Amino acid sequence: MRLKTNLHFHTGDDPEDAVSYSTKEGIDYAAMLGFDVLALTCHRKAAWTEEYHAYAAARGILLIPGIELNLKESHKDRGRGRHLIILNCAKEAEHVWTFADLKEYRAQHPECFILAPHPFFYGNFSLKRSLSAHIDLMDAIEHSWFYSSLCNRNKKAMRVARAHHLPFIATSDAHIFRFMNTDYTMIDAEEKTISALFRAIRAHKITRVSRRKKFFTEMVFPVITLIAKNFFHRRK
Repeated sequence: MRLKTNLHFHTGDDPEDAVSYSTKEGIDYAAMLGFDVLALTCHRKAAWTEEYHAYAAARGILLIPGIELNLKESHKDRGRGRHLIILNCAKEAEHVWTFADLKEYRAQHPECFILAPHPFFYGNFSLKRSLSAHIDLMDAIEHSWFYSSLCNRNKKAMRVARAHHLPFIATSDAHIFRFMNTDYTMIDAEEKTISALFRAIRAHKITRVSRRKKFFTEMVFPVITLIAKNFFHRRK
C-alpha cells in the first residue's frame, strides 16, 4: 500500500519552538490532506501519548512517537547541539544528550529509526560535519522543504545519502500548515504499521514529493517570522 507520510512534524506541545496549532488540530489538518502517517517530533520532548495515538487512528492516521534532539559531542560541550530525530522512540529518549548516548540508546532500542533532519541548513543547529562523522547511526537523511532555485542545501545532503546508500526522505518539518502538502514522502509498505514502514524506507520504496519555493515569499519571510516568534516564545 502507498502511504502519504510526514516524518517531521511539530505542534503546540513543542517546548522550544512557537507553533500556533495544537497536536489534535495538526492531526485534523493532516487528515484533511489525506495523510496516512505522521511522526510527532517536538524538540527535546517525546510528546506522543496514547490519547493522541487514538485520536489520530480514528482519523485514519498512524501517529509515530518521535523526538528532535539537540545532540552534543560530549556532556562537556556547551554549544547548542545538533538536531537529530529519533522515530518510534520511548520517553527515555528525552535523556539522550550526546552522540554516544544515541549509540547506546539505539543498541538498546533496535526498533527505533534515526533521521538526519536538514543536515546542511545555515546555523549551528544543523549536523554539517557531524553527519559524516556519525553516519553509522543514521537510517535516513531528510530532504528539506527549505530550498529554491537560488539556494538549495539539499544537493549536498543528497550526495551524502547516495554515497552511503541511505534513503532520502522529503518532509515539511511542519511548524506551520503552509508546506505540509508540498513536501512529503509516499512510501510503499506492506501494511500500515511502524515496522513495515521502516522496512519499506530502508528498502528505498519511497517517492519524494516536493517543489522549489519562492525565495523571498516562501523562504525568507516565513523563516524570519518563525525566528521572531521563537525568540519571544523562549523568553516567555
